[in-house]
Formats: sequence, C-alpha cells, structure tokens
Amino acid sequence: MSGTPPPLLEAFGIEKRFGGLTALSDVSLKIHRGEIYGLIGPNGAGKTTLFNVLTGLYRADGGRFQLDGRELSGLKPHQVAENGIARTFQNIRLFANMTALENVMVGQHMRTRAGVFGAILRTVGTVREEERIVHRAHELLAYVGIDRHANTTARNLPYGDQRRLEIARALAMQPKLLALDEPAAGMNPTERQALGQLVSRIRKDGTTVLLIEHDVKLVMGLCDRVAVLEYGKKIAEGVPESVQRDPAVIAAYLGTPRTKEETPA
Repeated sequence: MSGTPPPLLEAFGIEKRFGGLTALSDVSLKIHRGEIYGLIGPNGAGKTTLFNVLTGLYRADGGRFQLDGRELSGLKPHQVAENGIARTFQNIRLFANMTALENVMVGQHMRTRAGVFGAILRTVGTVREEERIVHRAHELLAYVGIDRHANTTARNLPYGDQRRLEIARALAMQPKLLALDEPAAGMNPTERQALGQLVSRIRKDGTTVLLIEHDVKLVMGLCDRVAVLEYGKKIAEGVPESVQRDPAVIAAYLGTPRTKEETPA
C-alpha cells in the first residue's frame, strides 16, 4: 500500500466553451496538500477561466473536479466555498462601503451557527459568537499586516492593502485551498516581495495555495510546482526549474531565448 497521500484537489479533463470558442480543452491537474501550485500562461490562455470553473462561477462543459475526495463539479460558488475553496479576484471585489473589519467578518458568515432568532433575541450564544467573529477578524487583519486599518472603509485603503484585505476575507472562510488570482497585479517590487512572504506563511500555516500570477519571477521563486496553459491547453507541468527549461514554455510564454550572436554587448 502506497504511503503517498492523495491529492487535495484533482481536476480531470476540464472543458469550457463560450459559443464557438474553446477556452479550456482537456485540462487535468493535481494539487497536493501543503503546496503552492502556480498557474501561468499568456493572456487569454484560460487561467482565470479555469479558476472560475474550480470555484463554481462557471459550469464546465466537460470533465469534473474534486476536493479532498468530494465531487464539486456543478456546485454553486457558495457551495464550493463551503466545501473548502476560497478565492480572490483579478479585479478586487470588496464591499467598498464597509470597513476592513466588516469585510473580514462577512467572510466568516458561512461558518457561523447563530440563526435569525438568536440574532433577534440576542442570546448568550449569539453574543459570544459575534465576539469570536470580531476577535478572529482582528487576528486575520493583523496576520496580513493591516490591522491598523480595521476601521477604515475598504474603498479608502491603499491599493496594496485592498489586495491584502481580500486575502484576509478569503482566509476567514477557513479554506483548505486558497485560490489567488493575480494577487500581485499593480504592486510595486517591495509590495510584491511582502506578498510573497505572506503567501509562503499561509502555506506554512497549513493552507494549500493555487496561484495565478503574471510575475514569472515571483511564481518561480514561490511555487513548488507550476502548470502552464496556452490556448486553453496544459502544455507543461513540473517544478519551476524544469518548467523554465521546457522549450514549449519558452516559446509560448517566456519568450524565445536569444543566441549568443543576438545578445547585445
């Protein structure tokens, strides 16, 4: 009997079409528990489409996927989240007129127990649960480094802090898999370095990470394994070093290397 643990997430032959356009074609992958798994590729390669399938925003036209052995294909986004996948978005989606603290509290909603009557009657259990929610929200804001902005309206936060707030809200869902869609987009080098440290810490603290990112240097330095999509198909997968050397990846994404004669002095 093999001692290798089963993958946390498995996707089998995912297909997605939009009219006559095939956005994903026979995409399969396995993400192991406790790793940072990167997903890269040129613009239009199908990365976010795959994210949207795996998080329930899109229904696949073929194939299936499961998390921790449980079939999630066809479930709605909130059902996928309840089963352990939380995500951020390429275009930040926060409750702009709510405070940072309130945004993270919302992320804990699906894990609460108090019902309508408890909220109306203000039972002891309800009050204690609300106190725990507030306390946990402060912990998560501190975890991502923005607790000083707890009472700041989300729309008034600096851009980088809005990115961190979205991660904190996703972590509030207690996910088994945290899916980050271009979290470093728009960040300066210092912010990207801090983000990389945060993602590494998240993995170290027990949450598996699926990462889409255009910053190849960040991906290759952060991820345990990387998959590459091109025109909706997976063209490579492996440890960063092998992916970087793959001729198909070099041609499709990283650019064809120059010959010695072509390299400027």
